[in-house]
Amino acid sequence: MPSLPRTAAAVAVYGLVALIAAGAAAAGGGEQPLSRIAIHRATVSPQPGAFVDASPALLGLEGKDRGWVTVRYSNPKPSKDDWIGVFSPANFNDSICPSENQWVEPPLLCTAPIKVGLFPLSLLHVILGGFRTLTQIYTEGGFTFWQFQFANYTNCDYVNTGKGSLRFQLINQREDFSFALFSGGLSNPKLIAHSKSVTFINPKAPVYPRLAQGKSWNEMTVTWTSGYGTNDATPFVRWGIQGQIQILSPAGTLSFSRNTMCGPPARTVGWRDPGFIHTSFLKDLWPNAMYTYQIGHRLFNGSIVWGHQYSFKAPPYPGEDSLQRVVIFGDMGKAEVDGSNEFNDFEPGSLNTTNQLIKDLKNIDMVFHIGDIVYANGYLSQWDQFTAQVEPIASTVPYMVGSGNHERDWPESGSFYGNLDSGGECGVPAQNMFYVPAENREQFWYSMDYGMFRFCIANTEWDWRPGTEQYSFIEHCLSSVDRQKQPWLIFLAHRVLGYSSATFYAAEGTTEEPMGRESLQLLWQKHKVDIAMYGHVHGYERTCPVYENVCVAKGSDLYTGAFTATTHVVVGGGGASLADYSAVRARWSHAQDRDFGFAKLTAFNHTTLLFEYKRSRDGSVRDRFTVSRDYRDVLACGVDNCPSTTLAS
Repeated sequence: MPSLPRTAAAVAVYGLVALIAAGAAAAGGGEQPLSRIAIHRATVSPQPGAFVDASPALLGLEGKDRGWVTVRYSNPKPSKDDWIGVFSPANFNDSICPSENQWVEPPLLCTAPIKVGLFPLSLLHVILGGFRTLTQIYTEGGFTFWQFQFANYTNCDYVNTGKGSLRFQLINQREDFSFALFSGGLSNPKLIAHSKSVTFINPKAPVYPRLAQGKSWNEMTVTWTSGYGTNDATPFVRWGIQGQIQILSPAGTLSFSRNTMCGPPARTVGWRDPGFIHTSFLKDLWPNAMYTYQIGHRLFNGSIVWGHQYSFKAPPYPGEDSLQRVVIFGDMGKAEVDGSNEFNDFEPGSLNTTNQLIKDLKNIDMVFHIGDIVYANGYLSQWDQFTAQVEPIASTVPYMVGSGNHERDWPESGSFYGNLDSGGECGVPAQNMFYVPAENREQFWYSMDYGMFRFCIANTEWDWRPGTEQYSFIEHCLSSVDRQKQPWLIFLAHRVLGYSSATFYAAEGTTEEPMGRESLQLLWQKHKVDIAMYGHVHGYERTCPVYENVCVAKGSDLYTGAFTATTHVVVGGGGASLADYSAVRARWSHAQDRDFGFAKLTAFNHTTLLFEYKRSRDGSVRDRFTVSRDYRDVLACGVDNCPSTTLAS
């Protein structure tokens, strides 16, 4: 078959990217903003007299991994559809575009901008009440990323004068940057002019460490990103008890290539080299001790490139009777603090959740982000942006993650669901960028003990039904816990395997993932799972203690005595666009909140557990309940969890 004309090829490939975005929106995850840019249709049309200048050209003074850039631009023939994009690497128009197949020729431009904003200034004034209000809202917490905006964003007279300026804050992402002026809007972009490159003093510097608990209770892992491969430098961590002798621990190095992606846009316009991901294992920690650590790379000339210094508190001894506080949520994603990269309420609450956790960090011991982590949807630059956003949290307390549909799902890739939600990533970035203590990181299910807690983290993007490998894992995780040491048994998963009033479940004639609780409720009941928590539905909902669709006990703010049934909680309001609830309220639905928020578990001791649901906007507690239970209550049997007995003496 003869090759398609270049224009037809561009439409064909971009059409698939648009289909992926539409599928993500239908799944309730929102459309990745970068997918709106028809970069395959872009043409190079230099405009005489047009220019883009960016200054300063050098960032990263004093070891900083963020820096401000002022961009000035001019177009003799301005239009309201002009826009400025931030690209990295800087030579985006010189990059080589691989063909998806023999019939599709590569486009002229094959790299999407790393940021996109879709609100013109006039609309922002309507929504936010003026630019001054916008500034006040989106500069709190120290996170400000200006990135791509329409050219008239801060200059109402741009269409008449053709001149304007913007300020951008870049993060260190291993490559240089350039700023490009386009006309033609997002659907028919024409490259008019672009700036000279802007770079960090050391683009390869180690950045954005992420802590995670290891496979044993007294092991902490540190994962970070850099531009140094094993042929360039040796990665390590210098660490030790605060104020005492520091030791060095080596780190392993991983990466992944375009060829490991499963489809577009991850293999095409969304691809960006992830650099190198390093993980070091800090072992034999003393319970509750404060440690300091610093990531570094020893170059082969003997010099050392250091990252920033951080600190963390070691986990408590398993079963230790002390105050232990764990935050849990799903579906947060990343967002831009100036409102760029946003439309259709894609991830408006992400920064509020991030900032609330930072404000309360001294009262948090661990975080679980149970799936739909970044919503990169095949645009790999977003993973760096997310790790930078959560750095203040993840560098201080263990940031444990689960796998969601936007990390894993892709047709014929082995996922339980054959949809397009991962944008061709098929789990590869997630299982490399974050460490989880799983036996097989591709499977992404694992158990974890933290003080008085046992957490069983399932992977709903793999089959969990009886007879499968994951079912055996879940059964072993629930059955092997010593409830005298760890009385609080928590089940975590991304998709709702329990109960939800979401309209998209109701439209399918169900209140859960098909074959969800039907496969697992006997295990939850038998092993007396206190709380099962899920994401996927973007909002909050709590059930009564429920078993087989019936409230075994009334919903309450206090549960005492013997276990009756598992309380199911949906806490998927981390930041992505909110879901809707069915008009008819089920009897098992005790509390709902269509807002952004997160859950917090506080174990005061072996007999008292506090659950709180907090809104991200202000940290207010909107729902709460306490479980008060002695060990003899744990041993007591209830519905379908009494062991068989005999009268024989």
